[in-house]
Amino acid sequence: MVQQHYILDITYLTSPFWKHTIADMSETKSTPAPSLGEAIAAFKDTLSGKSPRTLSTYSTGLRRLCDYITTVLKLKPDEVIVSDLPESLLEDFYNWLVLEHGREARMTVGTYIAATRAFTRYLDRRRWLPTGTSFERMAGDLRAVQGRAPSYRTPRIDSRLPLIVLAAEQADLPPPSEEHMKQQKRLELLRDRAVLHTLFSTGLRREEVSRLNRADIADGSKRQALITGKGDKERVVFFGAEALTAIKAYVSARLDNYQPVFIRHDKGRGKANRGGANYRLSPNSIWSIVKQWAKVAGIEASTHDFRHTKASTLLNRGAQLSEVQDLLGHASPETTKKIYAHYTTSHLREAFERFSLSPSEAAAELEPAHQPPSPIEGDLPVAASESEQADTAPDREQKALAPAKEG
Repeated sequence: MVQQHYILDITYLTSPFWKHTIADMSETKSTPAPSLGEAIAAFKDTLSGKSPRTLSTYSTGLRRLCDYITTVLKLKPDEVIVSDLPESLLEDFYNWLVLEHGREARMTVGTYIAATRAFTRYLDRRRWLPTGTSFERMAGDLRAVQGRAPSYRTPRIDSRLPLIVLAAEQADLPPPSEEHMKQQKRLELLRDRAVLHTLFSTGLRREEVSRLNRADIADGSKRQALITGKGDKERVVFFGAEALTAIKAYVSARLDNYQPVFIRHDKGRGKANRGGANYRLSPNSIWSIVKQWAKVAGIEASTHDFRHTKASTLLNRGAQLSEVQDLLGHASPETTKKIYAHYTTSHLREAFERFSLSPSEAAAELEPAHQPPSPIEGDLPVAASESEQADTAPDREQKALAPAKEG
């Protein structure tokens, strides 16, 4: 019976279907490697299950890889066959990024390298790396030059950040007008005020602000919203009264039913599609609004500075790290602790003052058996007389060394 089963297996392996399958596998394995540009496009197709943020981040990193190929190797991405890439690609690209951005920009460099590592791993899976080269070996060479992983630095926040919001609030608001350019300026100022108030009030990431829909906050009537943040994770965010007022003023002035909270108002936006999704402000546009009004206020700031300001304000006013983690949408409490632990120093000082003891207080808490003995009157030191004080240690030493007088 066993022998018969064995013969059936051999028959299957020698069948025309199996021979065709082996031929297909062999043909796939020998498929010529594509150009770098083609391989990058194929790699992006495999990211369909990832979040839009991941796709955007990887795309940016791979554009920097193409910059490196063009600048250093003097080749166009479409002219480079991936099987001809050097084994030291990750290591060389990392060193170039450090020279371009500086050692202080380790997080930026790390982001670009992460995209290239994922791309290189993809090339290895497709057997498109040079013969004898593996992703493990390339990654090992990269680790040798990278050293320690970049650590989080405590954010340096300009305390004048609220002045950016006030700069937009104090700007003259054009009156309603039927003239397109005047009405556009009015709507853009109302929008910018609402964007800045939202960033300051919520601590949202710029992409999260961009993705807000009017239904999320009922046109400014709901004080909280359920949003989808980084990594497609849902969380509840809260809006302050001033932020909601600014959003209401902006949305009511628009006189439209487009879904996004923040939209474009320039003529170049074209015709609206269903729901006005193509009018939605991009994350880069949110960033540009912050930069524009930061320049007016004379302050250097970015969208992420609003997030840091929100976190530090909460912590310094008594919020716990775990609460800030939930409000900001950090995946791990360790991330929150690494970034913002230094902003809890006021609580540490309070704990230090409240629970520390002086030596006398600590001694007072000892058990009676361990208390230091109380001095009695006979044990108290007696002040030396003037003649005894004159008999100092050096004098006694000299007397001891002097030769004895002969009797």
